[in-house]
Amino acid sequence: MKSNWKVLALIALLSSAVTLAAYNLLGFNQKDVILTESAPTPIGRLAALTGPDAAPGDFTYAAEAATPAVVHIKTTITRTVRQQQIPDIFRDFFGDEFGGQGGRPQRQRGQASGSGVIISKDGYIVTNNHVVQGAEEVEVILSDKRSFKAKVIGTDPLTDLAVVQISASNLPSITLGDSDALKLGEWVLAVGYPLDLESTVTAGIVSAKGRRIGILDQNIDQNDPKPDSPVESFIQTDAAINPGNSGGALVNLRGELVGINTAIASATGYYSGYGFAVPVSLVKKVSADLLKYGNVQRGYLGIIPVELNSGRAQELKARVGRGIYINEVVEGGAAAAAGLKKGDVIVKMEGQNVDSDAQMREIIGRRRPGDIINVTVNRGGDLRDVKVELRNRNGGRDVIRREDATASAPSSLKALGADFEDLTAADAKRLGINGGVRIKRIYDGKLADTDVEEGFIIVKANGKNIRTVKELQAAMAGVREGEGLMLIGVYPNSSRMYYYAVPV
Repeated sequence: MKSNWKVLALIALLSSAVTLAAYNLLGFNQKDVILTESAPTPIGRLAALTGPDAAPGDFTYAAEAATPAVVHIKTTITRTVRQQQIPDIFRDFFGDEFGGQGGRPQRQRGQASGSGVIISKDGYIVTNNHVVQGAEEVEVILSDKRSFKAKVIGTDPLTDLAVVQISASNLPSITLGDSDALKLGEWVLAVGYPLDLESTVTAGIVSAKGRRIGILDQNIDQNDPKPDSPVESFIQTDAAINPGNSGGALVNLRGELVGINTAIASATGYYSGYGFAVPVSLVKKVSADLLKYGNVQRGYLGIIPVELNSGRAQELKARVGRGIYINEVVEGGAAAAAGLKKGDVIVKMEGQNVDSDAQMREIIGRRRPGDIINVTVNRGGDLRDVKVELRNRNGGRDVIRREDATASAPSSLKALGADFEDLTAADAKRLGINGGVRIKRIYDGKLADTDVEEGFIIVKANGKNIRTVKELQAAMAGVREGEGLMLIGVYPNSSRMYYYAVPV
């Protein structure tokens, strides 16, 4: 992104009933979740909308079809704030009650608002991860004003998608469309609840496809030794999208869901012509995985890719100027097993021309370990078709369910629900300490239930000196079941030591 622009993550959910074709595509069976078939589009009216005599700008059918399925999402979140610390001389006379809590972090409850999409008549709703992340309560308000408490079924920060559920039946739902079939310049509508208004419909065109804007890079797990990369291949549209639209519906003129509105690019934080939506092809797969397995099943190609342009192609001495150059093949990975080599250039996947890393990641992101994809590579000027069987992150072909992933992970810092970084030597010297670990960000986890504030610098954990993230990981690994973690440290603008007991 340009430095003078800000990408603002928005909030929203969309309700969509799923056709029989979508039922099969999602890979569900009746033991998992029942997705009902939506009513067919009236033939005469659909022909009038899409035929050669269609009136340009007639969005009434799509609006009528989509609006009842869009829901309003309200979340309650408790944040930690820290009041200004009073000098010790005043506290000695008047105590901590004077001037607030003497700089101690305070918990405050706040609310956020967004939109959403029902993907089955029995209450499953897809939204953005950032809509429900860290929420203590999730409320869903239907278009008919009925209100329900929702349960978060699963989230995926790397696609910014989530699924929640309400206890209801016979809900209005939307048909899932085909984002691959979208064409540049095609009319689309954005439906949601922007700025806490009632349901709102705006119109625009598809401005671009396969956009990567870097907004999800902040969701990479810095504590994972093999972190997954975000999947960003957004549909760009100029339909007006504002805070509150995120998670809402992007639909075509047939009223079919083609994307989940997720972000805007704006210098002000409000609409200025650029909106981005997760394509429904990815939404189908991620929501199916969250419902069936509890987590997203990611297939891995096992390469280090370089997106080509004319300059990079010349530098790497590639025979073609567009495609994905294989800079490295991971030993034991899917690409290596299929015979792909360093220097090969991927030019097609599943018959689609591949011009960008974002596009490649989206195609792979729709598939699971064990799935076979058809890859066309340029090797030394010759085209070769190769079938590649994707692997899981452990190099196998099996799906990894949520409980298996949790069991296989070390006693990791993930349970604390925060990102950490080693304190620099300069900062340690300034604070008069020998080192420590700074809490960069607190999200959903154990630390969110305490008074610890972002920026806190950990110097001891359960009596052990902590100077690096690895040492904190080791201390965490030594915590036995039923025990807690005692953290001792300082804040950057304070010389006082703070003590926090964290239940683990």
